[in-house]
Amino acid sequence: MEELINMDKQLLLMINGSDSSFVDNLILILTNAKTWIPLYIGLAYVVCRVNRDLRSILLIIGGAALCVLLAGGVDDMIVKPLVARWRPTHDPEIGSMVDVVDGYRGGNYGFFSAHAANTFSIAIYISLLMRQRLLTLFMVAWSLTNCYTRLYLGVHYPGDICVGLIWGGLVGYSVYRFYYCRLAVPASYPLRLCYIPMAILLLTILAAVTAAFFLT
Repeated sequence: MEELINMDKQLLLMINGSDSSFVDNLILILTNAKTWIPLYIGLAYVVCRVNRDLRSILLIIGGAALCVLLAGGVDDMIVKPLVARWRPTHDPEIGSMVDVVDGYRGGNYGFFSAHAANTFSIAIYISLLMRQRLLTLFMVAWSLTNCYTRLYLGVHYPGDICVGLIWGGLVGYSVYRFYYCRLAVPASYPLRLCYIPMAILLLTILAAVTAAFFLT
């Protein structure tokens, strides 16, 4: 176990940070949850277009909220305080070696990553709900992008990210199965509508790159 922990720390130091102020600014934008609000609105729009009755819409949106509550809420309220593993930025052993961006260090404890758990739970839930392979690819890439920002900023170890992804995947799948088996039969989502959140995702990244360029 000690060897795995040491490998985790060494891998983080290899990934963490860079000498580019442009990349620093871009990562800070991408790691901010507010950056992805347009994506959430786009997904909600598709849900509303396909599901005509209010009950189905509320159930689907409620399922997404449940994903976040179980994925990130359990982590922040239960796991992190119990495990109490230092974030790299606060770790007495390697904290001074971590490349901190703009003074951002996060809270004291980092196991496991709520960013990884939250985004992957939503990615899996939406992917199973809409069942379009291209959209699944985009959603998984979005989640992994969020995961990378946490490693770049040095606020999580790779192990934190891996466990967060596993937990988030289990939550997303479980919430979807509960919805599918207990509450309603998912509708059919045409690819032409799924292009909307995919386009929004690409435009959001382009806007983030542009903003980072002007901030540099």
